[in-house]
Amino acid sequence: MTAAATVPTTPAAAWAELCAGNLRFVEDRMVHPSQGIDRRAELSAQQNPFAVVFGCSDSRVAAEIIFDQGLGDLFVVRTAGHVLDTTVIGSIEYGVTVLGAPLVVVLAHDSCGAVAAAVDAMTNGNVPPGFVQAVVDRVIPSIVGLTATGRPLDSFDAATLGHQHVLHTASQLHGYSVSLADKIAAGRCAIVALEYTLADGRARLARVIGDIGAGMGVIPPLD
Repeated sequence: MTAAATVPTTPAAAWAELCAGNLRFVEDRMVHPSQGIDRRAELSAQQNPFAVVFGCSDSRVAAEIIFDQGLGDLFVVRTAGHVLDTTVIGSIEYGVTVLGAPLVVVLAHDSCGAVAAAVDAMTNGNVPPGFVQAVVDRVIPSIVGLTATGRPLDSFDAATLGHQHVLHTASQLHGYSVSLADKIAAGRCAIVALEYTLADGRARLARVIGDIGAGMGVIPPLD
């Protein structure tokens, strides 16, 4: 992204841009857009991001890098374990309702420490110290439903646990935010839940709430 005229204005266009950027990252052919002196000057008066990315604070999952975007392209909100609270929801709403971003991404990743800590707390009673417990407490509702299968939580693999957590987070966000739900119902916004794999760099689609266009369900495979 390099100019206001090229900023995606629909959920489908925003999703297509993220898919293209992630594929460039996976194939090691990044273009590192929107990072020059002209772009800084352009953004000095205002910002017009085309997507809100709500992800984990993990140092290995930087949204602008894995989607090959630059300054002003993404409105990024991060918490450990991508857990929601009212200020997080307010920040996401700001990106959509004030800044006009047509897409919200809930970005999970494999080997998430917050999910592992939640399982440990529930199965072994190991509660983390300080305010870290607040993070774990917000992950637990995402995975506790798996116990209805009769299996202990620690019998599920990390991928299944992480998948449940990102699906639950996306559903929570849609359910809690009336303004987002209204925009999604009107076709002006969509939420996508993605699962990022640390080893190969690919962000895979887990769920769509809204319309991101026909045929846009998966990021293209490697050649």
